Amino acid sequence: MTKSQSLPTYALRLTTYSELEQYVRAFAAGHLNLLMIFGPPGVGKSRSVRQAIGSNVCWIGGQATPFGIYLQAYEHRHEPIVLDDVDCLYANRLGIRLLKALGQTERTKTVSWQTAAPALKKCGIPRQFTTTSRVALVGNDWKTLNADVAALEDRGHLLLFEPAPVEVHRQASRWYWDQESFDFIADHLHLMAQHSLRTYCHAWELKQAGLDWRQGVLCRCLTGVALAVAKLKANPNFANEAERIRAFVRSGAGCRASYFRHARKLQPAARSQKIVLTQATPPVTEVAPRNHLDQLQRRFGRLGNG
Repeated sequence: MTKSQSLPTYALRLTTYSELEQYVRAFAAGHLNLLMIFGPPGVGKSRSVRQAIGSNVCWIGGQATPFGIYLQAYEHRHEPIVLDDVDCLYANRLGIRLLKALGQTERTKTVSWQTAAPALKKCGIPRQFTTTSRVALVGNDWKTLNADVAALEDRGHLLLFEPAPVEVHRQASRWYWDQESFDFIADHLHLMAQHSLRTYCHAWELKQAGLDWRQGVLCRCLTGVALAVAKLKANPNFANEAERIRAFVRSGAGCRASYFRHARKLQPAARSQKIVLTQATPPVTEVAPRNHLDQLQRRFGRLGNG
């Protein structure tokens, strides 16, 4: 997997879920004041935080504005705050200043909003307040754009989580339930430069709909002639390799030699030990964390910057 170049060199680089879980449990227990977790999409960063911290948290996700977060921080002062998938916030001047205030190393932080904001008076919220809230940032990308961003990095624990495909696969075995699609994904892990836990859910959705779920998996890791060969090899309607080769040549994808060349590349160097799933049915649907910004918007209307 390609290493991220957007985080500072001193960022802690984690490759296993056990390492990540140690940090999120420490945050949930109150030991870490500011935790910043970044890494590729679909590897379960948010899930890990959610499972560790439970429901007693102010969870803010999506297109959050600095002003909306200020309102949330006041409404839920002294509660943990998780900012999930708000990658653009650190590039906002007001946003980064707000994060710096919330990420102060002192247990009690002073947070203020000094620009004109009539909505504050309307909401009965002061321009300045104190809080003991701890903050976790979860996202896919981070860049040290300026001194203010560097100052925020210095306040907390900056993690880059980049698990290898086989590590993601082991994590999926803890909750996934369909052995057939799980084994098929296992056979193609060596082709995945960047794996995602969502691949398993997508495969199940396609399978339940009676669609070609194998093709859905293969399209996430292959393209071109290699994909054409892989789809033929995964198609159960062909009785043998000779039929696949004839179909490959008839399709115009290439000649017999081209088929074998790509087929050899699709073979893993060594077959890993099979993991037998312990779940046989989909888990009970998780209750999504409350998005408090939605509640404020319903209560006060549009939450701009004042």
